[in-house]
Order: sequence, then structure tokens, then C-alpha cells
Amino acid sequence: VQLQASGGGLVQAGDSLRLSCVASGRTFSSGAFGWFRQAPGKEREFVVVVRKQDNKRRYADSVKGRFTISSDSAMNTLYLEMTNLKPEDTGVYYCAASARNPIYSYLPDQNAYDYWGQGTLVTVSS
Repeated sequence: VQLQASGGGLVQAGDSLRLSCVASGRTFSSGAFGWFRQAPGKEREFVVVVRKQDNKRRYADSVKGRFTISSDSAMNTLYLEMTNLKPEDTGVYYCAASARNPIYSYLPDQNAYDYWGQGTLVTVSS
């Protein structure tokens, strides 16, 4: 499975941005598909994920109410709509896919994901 993320850029605080991630190669009818991010000098962290089997979504507290995850019907393309962006949202955003069916509590764990995209940089200026 190859994941190609795009849509990053330089925006101002309060602006919106939409990221996309296209999955190609082998795809899975089950599993999970989501976004993580890594701020400069920090470890990569969970942002949001959607589990395919039940379309259940889980958001990090820091982005609830501002970010929305969506996908096409086949879940081959994943989107991340980001609104009211803050400087602390700055980082490289990675899409990730799991071929398994992680339980809800395991969804934020990076070890649950088998495939990673190359990342797209989002910079939010104050």
C-alpha cells in the first residue's frame, strides 16, 4: 500500500486548510485510516483516525471541533479538513493506514499502523 499525502502549506492563524491522502496498491475493506503529525523538535502524535468497519472516528482532544476527517466511499482517499488553525498545529502531517482492526482504545497508537505516507508540511503563522 502506498499513501500519498498532499495539501499542506503556509497559512495564518484562523485560516482553514484541507489535506488529502490517496491510497494505492493493495487496499483493505477493513482496518483504519488516519492522520498523525510531528511538530518541530517533538515526537509524532495522533490527530484523528477513522475505523473502516464501523466508520467510527476518534479525534485528539487538541483538534476536536476544529478538524474533520472524511473519505470517499471506498476509503481510498482520506481528507482532513482543518479550520481555525493555530500556530501549535504546525508540523508535518502523515497519513497512516492499518490493515488490522484496532480496538477503539488502540487507535491513537502508532504501532497499530502498517503503512505511512511521506508527510505534508503545514505551517501556521501567528
